[in-house]
Amino acid sequence: MAGLGAIARKLFGSSNDRKVKSFRAGVEQINALETEIQALSDEDLRAQTEKFREQLKNGASLDDILAPAFATVREAAKRALGQRHYDVQLIGGMVLNSGQIAEMRTGEGKTLVATAPVYLNALLGEGVHVVTVNDYLAQRDSEWMGQVYKFLGLSVGCITHGLSDEERRAAYTADVTYGTNNEFGFDYLRDNMKHDRASMVQRGHAFAIVDEVDSILIDEARTPLIISGPLEDRSEFYNTVDAFIPSLTEEDYELDEKARSATFTEAGNEKLEGLLAEADLLKGDSLYDVENVSIVHHLQQALKAHKLFQRDKDYIVRNGEVVIIDEFTGRMMPGRRFSEGLHQALEAREKARIQPENQTLASITFQNYFRMYGKLAGMTGTASTEADEFADIYKLEVVEIPTNVTVQRIDDDDEVYRTFQEKFNAIVKLIDECKERRQPILVGTTSIEKSEILAELLKQHGYKQIDLSDPAAFAAAQKTDDGKSKVFAVLNARYHEQEAFIVSQAGLPGAVTIATNMAGRGTDIQLGGNADMQIEMTLGDMPAGEERAAKEAKIRAEVEELKKEALGAGGLYVIGTERHESRRIDNQLRGRSGRQGDPGHSKFFLSLDDDLMRIFGSERMDSMLQKLGLEEGEAIIHPWINKALEKAQQKVEARNFDIRKNLLKFDDVMNDQRKVVFDQRIDLMDSDAIQDAVTDMRHDVIDNLVASHIPERAYPEQWDTEGLQEEVRKYLNLDLPIKDWAAEEGIADEEVKERLTRTADEAMAQKVAKYTPEVMRRVEKAILLQTLDNLWREHLANLDHLRSVVGFRGYGQRDPLQEYKTESFTLFESMLAQLRQITTAQLLRVELVTEQLPEMPQMPEMHEHHINPLTGEDEMSQPSAHPQASRERDPNNPATWGKVGRNEACPCGSGKKYKHCHGALV
Repeated sequence: MAGLGAIARKLFGSSNDRKVKSFRAGVEQINALETEIQALSDEDLRAQTEKFREQLKNGASLDDILAPAFATVREAAKRALGQRHYDVQLIGGMVLNSGQIAEMRTGEGKTLVATAPVYLNALLGEGVHVVTVNDYLAQRDSEWMGQVYKFLGLSVGCITHGLSDEERRAAYTADVTYGTNNEFGFDYLRDNMKHDRASMVQRGHAFAIVDEVDSILIDEARTPLIISGPLEDRSEFYNTVDAFIPSLTEEDYELDEKARSATFTEAGNEKLEGLLAEADLLKGDSLYDVENVSIVHHLQQALKAHKLFQRDKDYIVRNGEVVIIDEFTGRMMPGRRFSEGLHQALEAREKARIQPENQTLASITFQNYFRMYGKLAGMTGTASTEADEFADIYKLEVVEIPTNVTVQRIDDDDEVYRTFQEKFNAIVKLIDECKERRQPILVGTTSIEKSEILAELLKQHGYKQIDLSDPAAFAAAQKTDDGKSKVFAVLNARYHEQEAFIVSQAGLPGAVTIATNMAGRGTDIQLGGNADMQIEMTLGDMPAGEERAAKEAKIRAEVEELKKEALGAGGLYVIGTERHESRRIDNQLRGRSGRQGDPGHSKFFLSLDDDLMRIFGSERMDSMLQKLGLEEGEAIIHPWINKALEKAQQKVEARNFDIRKNLLKFDDVMNDQRKVVFDQRIDLMDSDAIQDAVTDMRHDVIDNLVASHIPERAYPEQWDTEGLQEEVRKYLNLDLPIKDWAAEEGIADEEVKERLTRTADEAMAQKVAKYTPEVMRRVEKAILLQTLDNLWREHLANLDHLRSVVGFRGYGQRDPLQEYKTESFTLFESMLAQLRQITTAQLLRVELVTEQLPEMPQMPEMHEHHINPLTGEDEMSQPSAHPQASRERDPNNPATWGKVGRNEACPCGSGKKYKHCHGALV
């Protein structure tokens, strides 16, 4: 069957070939227009934009104007950037416009590819978002490709961390907006916490192109975006819960130390129900009623704190504070706290001061954020291995775009060594050989720790590490290298701007660059170095003129000479220090070499100590290698090893996909509720008068009060009149003789309901008359929004707690996801009932002490969090408060400057751009 498939592909081409072929006719149409478009003046070319917009207004579709629009962008790029789109780049642009993923090799010019579909879709006037992996790339691309858009009369905005709401709103109003996935997601969450429609910054989600789409939609999407804020002091609650645990015996709980989990037995549940009932903390009859989900969560955390965590091993108590000890290094980690109430449980156990818990104010996964876009597209060098996930989660197809020039890179089979040390010795030996012939080398590692191990080994072999803070010195050292001066750089995906420069120079003859897989992503490695980045770094703000032109020409000529030398040495040699658990990450590393038909080489070195090899079953392989008589320092090289490793990687990829898919199923449940709440908030903010909604709420509350205290077909003497009278006082602020009503002859529940409704409506009408309709409409909106927000935050906490305990239902042969759906819906309905009750009670109690209109509630203190799945670190460690505006900056105190744009005037007052003054990289 496989043979027949191969014959069919030869005859008809693969499905990918057929997809690519379907775009060829479009390329011919664009090329046919080139001469005509070339003849237009700059003004006439700019006028094309208005002409296209007019055609769209008159009913034309984007497909109707695609060819002339793409031809216009190609010409604008030639004039603004000196770059002309290749035919394959036009195909990539058409793939993006059709809402698919364009897989294009490194060095094929993806940044330029995006300009054509971005321009075309921006003509609709709904805004186009271009999403990048970091602030540096967002800033760089918005300035670089922005020249094309501005040349054609479009506006460009850029969202980076630290902008004010006004700056963000202006950026989103632009035709094209660049920014990072984190910033777009956080802006969406913050917008849905605002109390006034005019203060929201985003204007919709029409079309997004995601650069490095695999990194953002797969790797980064393993963790959600979270905005949190401090909770009120609940130390008494933690101390109360903590006091229950010492009274439990071993029969009351079960521990699994390997999984670090603790659960209560049936006997334990019964004992706790009694203790909670005594403390008046139990709602309903059972501990596992949905209303008690938060209490169950905190009881389990208290049990873990007492039975699974050991003082002086897992944590220490220092100066009255519980400080975590890192399980791997044994070091104290002050400032780090266990999440989900566990740290507070430990503080209660140790009788330390209980610090406030952070509460989730809003959260969203990248999957659910990006699925909001009407049209979504992406581009990357590596997407095919994750094609199933893109199709399943995002409904995105992957189209592999052929390279402009045939790839010349040689990919060697892996070399497998028995030990870690043997492997690294072989790597150093290869680096020495490449250095000898002045061949540039990029060494890829899977972690910062592995980068540092290799760096230490190189130092032992006489190499000198160049400090990242001095990239120009590194470039100069490489250029003057006589083959004996051994220098190298280490990158670790932390300092994006310095990395961009270092990576751009990694193609210098003899350069040795060690990098984690993500470091410098988005920057092209050009043999001989990147002339444009060198000019930017060395000439800076030098004014245009003969002197600058001469210096630019000298740099370009120098780069050309160095390129010839690097080509002669064999091009960029990529060394992989181990296989990553994802084939895609390995392919990214390999793809850094062999751009635009350049020669290149790649090889992976493995040892039986590597993580993937251990999972794969290195014990069997170790005994096999010993039987084969493999001596120390010798490697085994065979295509079968590569095939076996690929199978192992596929298994790990499939497992990771299942984990992400399962997490998403749970988040989808919350996402449906999030949409309801966020849409409701927008409706409330848009509405000038919400008295009808408030009246309906009041009537619903009355209906529920009567139904819960007056059973159907019950006689008046069976009514709970005392309970009803108390609840009417509580929720309607009315003191009514309901007991007397029940004594009237012929009275029925409908009559009681009617009297309560009439009296409550009259009381509300009196408030409106007293304070004027205008004031009361504003009060209604403020109270309703604030109540909704407070309840939504409590609901999010309840859902978090429900998630942490619902997994145990699997032991009872019940589907945890189905249980979560059912109980989260019950909690949501309970939240809506509380919304009606609290809003009604507050409005019927409100008294205004001033003539002024009430202010809308203030936004709470907020902190943004996104845990990087690869490093486990919080990428957004700063509070979400915006930095000081430029007018408040003290030129003599950099601490007051906040975030300064790279191309902004330096706040010190020198008159230079920030990047060439206090923000200089050298």
